[in-house]
Amino acid sequence: MGTPPCLTGVEEKSHYTLAADEKLGVLLLNTGGPETLNDVQPFLYNLFSDPDVIRLPRLFKFLQRPLAKLVSVFLALRTKERYAAIGGGSPLRRLTDEQADALRMALEDKNVHADVYVGMRYWYPFIEQAVQQIKRDGITKLVVLPLFPQFSISTTGSSIGVFRYIFRQDAYLSRLPVSVILSWYQRHGYIKSMADLIETELGKFGKPEEVMVLFSAHGVPISYVEDAGDPYKDQMEECIYLITQELKARGIGNDHTLAYQSRVGPLQWLKPYTTEVLVELGRKGVKSVLAVPISFVSEHIETLEEIDMGYKDLALGSGIENWGRVPALGCTSSFIRDLADAVVEALPFAKALESDCA
Repeated sequence: MGTPPCLTGVEEKSHYTLAADEKLGVLLLNTGGPETLNDVQPFLYNLFSDPDVIRLPRLFKFLQRPLAKLVSVFLALRTKERYAAIGGGSPLRRLTDEQADALRMALEDKNVHADVYVGMRYWYPFIEQAVQQIKRDGITKLVVLPLFPQFSISTTGSSIGVFRYIFRQDAYLSRLPVSVILSWYQRHGYIKSMADLIETELGKFGKPEEVMVLFSAHGVPISYVEDAGDPYKDQMEECIYLITQELKARGIGNDHTLAYQSRVGPLQWLKPYTTEVLVELGRKGVKSVLAVPISFVSEHIETLEEIDMGYKDLALGSGIENWGRVPALGCTSSFIRDLADAVVEALPFAKALESDCA
Protein backbone atom coordinates (compact mmCIF):
# COMPACT_ATOMS: atom_id res chain seq x y z
CA MET A 1 0.00 0.00 0.00
CA GLY A 2 1.65 3.22 -1.17
CA THR A 3 1.91 6.43 0.81
CA PRO A 4 2.74 9.63 -1.10
CA PRO A 5 5.76 11.30 0.50
CA CYS A 6 4.41 14.84 0.81
CA LEU A 7 1.50 16.17 -1.22
CA THR A 8 1.90 19.88 -0.61
CA GLY A 9 -0.13 20.98 -3.62
CA VAL A 10 1.87 24.16 -4.26
CA GLU A 11 0.20 25.66 -7.28
CA GLU A 12 0.96 22.85 -9.70
CA LYS A 13 -1.29 21.39 -12.33
CA SER A 14 -2.31 17.79 -11.63
CA HIS A 15 -2.72 15.43 -14.54
CA TYR A 16 -3.34 11.71 -14.75
CA THR A 17 -4.30 9.57 -17.71
CA LEU A 18 -6.22 6.39 -16.96
CA ALA A 19 -5.30 3.27 -18.88
CA ALA A 20 -8.10 1.94 -21.05
CA ASP A 21 -8.80 -0.98 -18.71
CA GLU A 22 -8.26 0.95 -15.46
CA LYS A 23 -11.14 1.67 -13.09
CA LEU A 24 -10.30 4.24 -10.43
CA GLY A 25 -11.86 4.44 -6.97
CA VAL A 26 -11.51 6.97 -4.15
CA LEU A 27 -12.45 6.01 -0.60
CA LEU A 28 -13.25 8.84 1.80
CA LEU A 29 -12.93 7.88 5.47
CA ASN A 30 -14.69 9.57 8.36
CA THR A 31 -15.93 8.76 11.86
CA GLY A 32 -19.65 8.58 11.15
CA GLY A 33 -22.36 9.62 13.56
CA PRO A 34 -25.77 8.52 14.85
CA GLU A 35 -28.52 9.52 12.45
CA THR A 36 -31.34 9.10 14.99
CA LEU A 37 -31.52 9.26 18.76
CA ASN A 38 -31.95 5.47 18.85
CA ASP A 39 -28.56 5.16 17.15
CA VAL A 40 -26.72 7.06 19.88
CA GLN A 41 -25.95 4.27 22.36
CA PRO A 42 -24.82 1.68 19.76
CA PHE A 43 -22.73 4.38 18.05
CA LEU A 44 -21.03 5.18 21.36
CA TYR A 45 -20.45 1.47 21.93
CA ASN A 46 -18.71 1.18 18.55
CA LEU A 47 -16.63 4.26 19.35
CA PHE A 48 -15.42 3.11 22.76
CA SER A 49 -14.87 -0.48 21.56
CA ASP A 50 -12.06 0.88 19.40
CA PRO A 51 -8.71 0.15 21.11
CA ASP A 52 -7.31 3.27 19.45
CA VAL A 53 -9.90 5.38 21.32
CA ILE A 54 -9.71 3.71 24.73
CA ARG A 55 -6.16 2.37 24.92
CA LEU A 56 -6.00 -0.33 27.57
CA PRO A 57 -2.82 -2.10 28.74
CA ARG A 58 -2.31 -5.46 27.07
CA LEU A 59 -3.28 -7.39 30.23
CA PHE A 60 -6.64 -5.64 30.31
CA LYS A 61 -7.60 -5.86 26.63
CA PHE A 62 -10.31 -8.37 27.53
CA LEU A 63 -12.14 -5.51 29.26
CA GLN A 64 -12.45 -3.43 26.06
CA ARG A 65 -15.99 -4.42 25.12
CA PRO A 66 -17.44 -4.58 28.66
CA LEU A 67 -15.98 -1.15 29.35
CA ALA A 68 -17.35 0.18 26.06
CA LYS A 69 -20.79 -1.09 27.01
CA LEU A 70 -20.62 0.56 30.42
CA VAL A 71 -19.37 3.90 29.08
CA SER A 72 -21.86 3.98 26.20
CA VAL A 73 -24.81 3.36 28.51
CA PHE A 74 -23.51 5.94 31.00
CA LEU A 75 -23.11 8.65 28.33
CA ALA A 76 -26.15 7.82 26.20
CA LEU A 77 -28.74 10.05 27.90
CA ARG A 78 -26.64 13.22 27.90
CA THR A 79 -25.43 12.52 24.36
CA LYS A 80 -29.01 12.04 23.15
CA GLU A 81 -29.86 15.45 24.59
CA ARG A 82 -26.98 16.98 22.67
CA TYR A 83 -28.05 15.39 19.38
CA ALA A 84 -31.65 16.39 20.03
CA ALA A 85 -30.45 19.99 20.26
CA ILE A 86 -29.14 19.84 16.66
CA GLY A 87 -32.18 18.18 15.14
CA GLY A 88 -32.10 14.62 16.42
CA GLY A 89 -29.03 13.18 14.73
CA SER A 90 -25.69 13.79 13.08
CA PRO A 91 -25.60 15.36 9.60
CA LEU A 92 -22.17 13.82 8.95
CA ARG A 93 -23.27 11.07 6.57
CA ARG A 94 -25.26 13.45 4.39
CA LEU A 95 -22.48 16.04 4.36
CA THR A 96 -19.80 13.46 3.58
CA ASP A 97 -21.92 12.08 0.73
CA GLU A 98 -22.15 15.63 -0.61
CA GLN A 99 -18.37 15.99 -0.41
CA ALA A 100 -17.98 12.67 -2.24
CA ASP A 101 -20.24 13.88 -5.07
CA ALA A 102 -18.41 17.20 -5.25
CA LEU A 103 -15.04 15.43 -5.36
CA ARG A 104 -16.21 13.11 -8.13
CA MET A 105 -17.26 16.12 -10.20
CA ALA A 106 -13.98 17.95 -9.49
CA LEU A 107 -12.09 14.90 -10.72
CA GLU A 108 -14.29 14.79 -13.83
CA ASP A 109 -13.26 18.40 -14.50
CA LYS A 110 -9.66 17.10 -14.59
CA ASN A 111 -10.74 14.35 -16.98
CA VAL A 112 -10.18 11.77 -14.24
CA HIS A 113 -13.16 9.42 -14.01
CA ALA A 114 -13.53 7.86 -10.57
CA ASP A 115 -16.12 6.25 -8.35
CA VAL A 116 -16.04 7.90 -4.92
CA TYR A 117 -17.02 5.87 -1.86
CA VAL A 118 -17.67 6.79 1.77
CA GLY A 119 -16.60 4.53 4.64
CA MET A 120 -17.33 5.39 8.27
CA ARG A 121 -15.42 4.02 11.23
CA TYR A 122 -18.23 3.85 13.80
CA TRP A 123 -21.54 4.02 11.90
CA TYR A 124 -23.14 3.32 8.58
CA PRO A 125 -21.89 2.99 5.92
CA PHE A 126 -19.04 1.20 7.67
CA ILE A 127 -15.59 0.93 6.08
CA GLU A 128 -16.24 -2.79 5.64
CA GLN A 129 -19.35 -2.06 3.56
CA ALA A 130 -17.55 0.47 1.38
CA VAL A 131 -14.69 -1.94 0.72
CA GLN A 132 -17.07 -4.70 -0.35
CA GLN A 133 -18.75 -2.29 -2.78
CA ILE A 134 -15.33 -1.36 -4.16
CA LYS A 135 -14.65 -5.06 -4.77
CA ARG A 136 -18.05 -5.63 -6.41
CA ASP A 137 -17.50 -2.65 -8.71
CA GLY A 138 -14.21 -4.08 -9.96
CA ILE A 139 -12.06 -1.11 -9.00
CA THR A 140 -8.48 -1.60 -10.26
CA LYS A 141 -6.72 1.28 -8.48
CA LEU A 142 -7.73 2.99 -5.23
CA VAL A 143 -6.85 6.21 -3.40
CA VAL A 144 -7.76 6.32 0.29
CA LEU A 145 -8.41 9.82 1.60
CA PRO A 146 -9.24 10.21 5.31
CA LEU A 147 -11.19 13.42 5.91
CA PHE A 148 -8.94 14.35 8.83
CA PRO A 149 -6.38 17.02 7.83
CA GLN A 150 -3.98 16.07 10.61
CA PHE A 151 -2.98 12.49 11.40
CA SER A 152 -3.92 11.00 14.76
CA ILE A 153 -3.79 7.44 16.01
CA SER A 154 -7.43 7.79 17.06
CA THR A 155 -8.78 8.99 13.69
CA THR A 156 -6.76 8.27 10.54
CA GLY A 157 -4.70 5.62 12.32
CA SER A 158 -7.75 3.70 13.51
CA SER A 159 -9.55 3.91 10.18
CA ILE A 160 -6.51 2.83 8.16
CA GLY A 161 -5.97 -0.04 10.60
CA VAL A 162 -9.45 -1.39 9.83
CA PHE A 163 -8.91 -0.86 6.11
CA ARG A 164 -5.60 -2.77 6.12
CA TYR A 165 -7.10 -5.63 8.14
CA ILE A 166 -9.93 -6.08 5.64
CA PHE A 167 -7.58 -6.00 2.66
CA ARG A 168 -5.19 -8.53 4.14
CA GLN A 169 -8.01 -11.05 4.56
CA ASP A 170 -8.94 -10.98 0.87
CA ALA A 171 -6.74 -12.30 -1.93
CA TYR A 172 -8.24 -9.94 -4.54
CA LEU A 173 -8.04 -6.84 -2.39
CA SER A 174 -4.51 -7.57 -1.18
CA ARG A 175 -3.33 -7.30 -4.80
CA LEU A 176 -5.22 -4.08 -5.53
CA PRO A 177 -2.91 -1.04 -6.02
CA VAL A 178 -3.70 1.44 -3.23
CA SER A 179 -2.37 4.87 -2.32
CA VAL A 180 -3.16 6.29 1.12
CA ILE A 181 -3.02 10.01 1.92
CA LEU A 182 -2.22 9.99 5.63
CA SER A 183 -2.43 13.75 6.20
CA TRP A 184 -2.91 16.86 4.13
CA TYR A 185 -2.97 19.77 6.60
CA GLN A 186 0.02 21.41 4.87
CA ARG A 187 -1.55 21.56 1.40
CA HIS A 188 -1.69 25.09 0.04
CA GLY A 189 -5.25 24.69 -1.22
CA TYR A 190 -6.46 23.64 2.23
CA ILE A 191 -4.52 26.44 3.95
CA LYS A 192 -5.86 29.02 1.51
CA SER A 193 -9.43 27.76 1.90
CA MET A 194 -9.21 28.04 5.70
CA ALA A 195 -7.73 31.54 5.43
CA ASP A 196 -10.54 32.56 3.06
CA LEU A 197 -13.19 31.47 5.56
CA ILE A 198 -11.44 33.21 8.46
CA GLU A 199 -11.03 36.44 6.47
CA THR A 200 -14.73 36.40 5.56
CA GLU A 201 -15.90 35.88 9.14
CA LEU A 202 -13.53 38.53 10.53
CA GLY A 203 -15.11 41.00 8.14
CA LYS A 204 -18.46 40.56 9.91
CA PHE A 205 -17.16 42.10 13.16
CA GLY A 206 -17.41 45.83 13.82
CA LYS A 207 -13.68 46.02 14.54
CA PRO A 208 -12.10 43.03 12.79
CA GLU A 209 -8.56 43.91 13.86
CA GLU A 210 -9.49 43.51 17.54
CA VAL A 211 -10.87 39.98 17.21
CA MET A 212 -9.06 37.12 18.94
CA VAL A 213 -8.93 34.09 16.61
CA LEU A 214 -9.46 30.93 18.65
CA PHE A 215 -8.46 27.75 16.85
CA SER A 216 -10.35 24.91 18.54
CA ALA A 217 -9.09 21.42 17.71
CA HIS A 218 -10.47 18.06 18.77
CA GLY A 219 -8.37 16.88 21.69
CA VAL A 220 -6.68 13.54 22.32
CA PRO A 221 -5.29 12.10 25.56
CA ILE A 222 -1.81 13.46 26.15
CA SER A 223 -0.50 9.90 26.52
CA TYR A 224 -1.13 9.37 22.79
CA VAL A 225 1.44 12.06 22.05
CA GLU A 226 3.94 11.44 24.84
CA ASP A 227 3.83 7.63 25.02
CA ALA A 228 2.56 6.45 21.63
CA GLY A 229 4.25 9.04 19.41
CA ASP A 230 1.09 10.50 17.90
CA PRO A 231 2.16 13.40 15.59
CA TYR A 232 -1.22 15.12 15.96
CA LYS A 233 -0.10 17.97 18.25
CA ASP A 234 2.91 18.87 16.10
CA GLN A 235 0.87 18.72 12.91
CA MET A 236 -1.86 20.86 14.45
CA GLU A 237 0.61 23.54 15.54
CA GLU A 238 2.27 23.55 12.12
CA CYS A 239 -1.12 23.79 10.43
CA ILE A 240 -2.06 26.87 12.45
CA TYR A 241 1.31 28.44 11.74
CA LEU A 242 0.73 27.98 8.00
CA ILE A 243 -2.78 29.46 8.17
CA THR A 244 -1.67 32.49 10.19
CA GLN A 245 1.24 33.06 7.78
CA GLU A 246 -1.24 33.02 4.90
CA LEU A 247 -3.39 35.56 6.76
CA LYS A 248 -0.39 37.78 7.47
CA ALA A 249 0.45 37.75 3.77
CA ARG A 250 -3.01 39.29 3.28
CA GLY A 251 -2.37 41.95 5.91
CA ILE A 252 -4.37 40.16 8.62
CA GLY A 253 -2.36 39.92 11.83
CA ASN A 254 -4.96 39.18 14.52
CA ASP A 255 -3.88 37.64 17.79
CA HIS A 256 -4.63 33.94 17.86
CA THR A 257 -4.48 30.97 20.18
CA LEU A 258 -4.97 27.20 20.03
CA ALA A 259 -7.10 25.15 22.41
CA TYR A 260 -8.45 21.60 22.50
CA GLN A 261 -12.07 20.53 22.88
CA SER A 262 -14.25 17.42 23.30
CA ARG A 263 -12.44 15.87 26.25
CA VAL A 264 -14.09 12.71 27.62
CA GLY A 265 -13.25 10.90 30.86
CA PRO A 266 -10.75 11.49 33.67
CA LEU A 267 -7.50 11.28 31.66
CA GLN A 268 -5.34 14.30 30.95
CA TRP A 269 -5.87 15.47 27.37
CA LEU A 270 -3.91 17.95 25.30
CA LYS A 271 -4.07 21.39 26.86
CA PRO A 272 -5.13 24.13 27.05
CA TYR A 273 -8.80 23.16 27.06
CA THR A 274 -11.12 25.39 25.04
CA THR A 275 -13.37 25.94 28.06
CA GLU A 276 -10.48 27.23 30.17
CA VAL A 277 -9.16 29.47 27.39
CA LEU A 278 -12.55 31.14 26.90
CA VAL A 279 -12.86 31.94 30.59
CA GLU A 280 -9.30 33.31 30.64
CA LEU A 281 -9.90 35.46 27.55
CA GLY A 282 -12.96 36.97 29.23
CA ARG A 283 -10.96 37.61 32.40
CA LYS A 284 -8.30 39.43 30.36
CA GLY A 285 -10.91 41.73 28.84
CA VAL A 286 -11.03 40.28 25.33
CA LYS A 287 -14.37 41.37 23.85
CA SER A 288 -14.45 39.70 20.45
CA VAL A 289 -13.66 36.07 19.60
CA LEU A 290 -13.82 34.15 16.33
CA ALA A 291 -13.86 30.38 16.87
CA VAL A 292 -12.19 28.29 14.15
CA PRO A 293 -12.94 24.52 14.26
CA ILE A 294 -9.58 23.48 12.88
CA SER A 295 -9.76 19.67 12.82
CA PHE A 296 -13.27 19.42 11.35
CA VAL A 297 -14.10 19.61 7.63
CA SER A 298 -17.84 18.96 8.10
CA GLU A 299 -20.43 20.26 10.51
CA HIS A 300 -21.36 17.81 13.24
CA ILE A 301 -22.01 17.72 16.96
CA GLU A 302 -18.61 19.19 17.91
CA THR A 303 -19.32 22.32 15.84
CA LEU A 304 -23.11 22.64 15.90
CA GLU A 305 -23.63 21.88 19.59
CA GLU A 306 -20.33 21.99 21.45
CA ILE A 307 -19.03 25.20 19.86
CA ASP A 308 -22.18 26.98 18.66
CA MET A 309 -24.12 26.39 21.86
CA GLY A 310 -21.86 25.40 24.73
CA TYR A 311 -18.78 27.49 24.00
CA LYS A 312 -20.78 30.48 22.78
CA ASP A 313 -22.78 30.55 26.03
CA LEU A 314 -19.60 30.17 28.07
CA ALA A 315 -17.90 32.99 26.14
CA LEU A 316 -20.77 35.41 26.53
CA GLY A 317 -21.08 34.52 30.20
CA SER A 318 -17.35 35.17 30.69
CA GLY A 319 -17.47 38.76 29.46
CA ILE A 320 -16.84 38.25 25.76
CA GLU A 321 -19.36 40.41 23.92
CA ASN A 322 -18.94 39.55 20.24
CA TRP A 323 -18.83 35.93 19.08
CA GLY A 324 -18.37 34.40 15.66
CA ARG A 325 -17.57 30.98 14.27
CA VAL A 326 -15.93 29.95 11.02
CA PRO A 327 -18.04 27.31 9.21
CA ALA A 328 -16.57 23.93 8.39
CA LEU A 329 -15.10 23.67 4.90
CA GLY A 330 -17.84 21.35 3.65
CA CYS A 331 -18.04 21.59 -0.14
CA THR A 332 -16.14 24.88 -0.47
CA SER A 333 -15.02 24.78 -4.10
CA SER A 334 -11.34 25.64 -3.50
CA PHE A 335 -11.14 22.93 -0.84
CA ILE A 336 -12.75 20.26 -3.01
CA ARG A 337 -10.52 21.17 -5.95
CA ASP A 338 -7.49 20.76 -3.71
CA LEU A 339 -8.69 17.34 -2.56
CA ALA A 340 -9.05 16.39 -6.22
CA ASP A 341 -5.46 17.53 -6.82
CA ALA A 342 -4.34 15.42 -3.83
CA VAL A 343 -6.03 12.35 -5.29
CA VAL A 344 -4.41 12.82 -8.70
CA GLU A 345 -0.99 13.43 -7.14
CA ALA A 346 -1.35 10.23 -5.08
CA LEU A 347 -2.16 7.95 -8.01
CA PRO A 348 1.43 7.24 -9.14
CA PHE A 349 2.25 5.94 -5.65
CA ALA A 350 -0.40 3.21 -5.63
CA LYS A 351 0.90 -0.28 -4.95
CA ALA A 352 -0.52 -3.56 -3.71
CA LEU A 353 -0.94 -4.05 0.03
CA GLU A 354 0.69 -7.50 -0.13
CA SER A 355 3.93 -5.86 -1.29
CA ASP A 356 3.81 -3.52 1.71
CA CYS A 357 3.82 -6.17 4.42
CA ALA A 358 6.36 -8.77 3.34
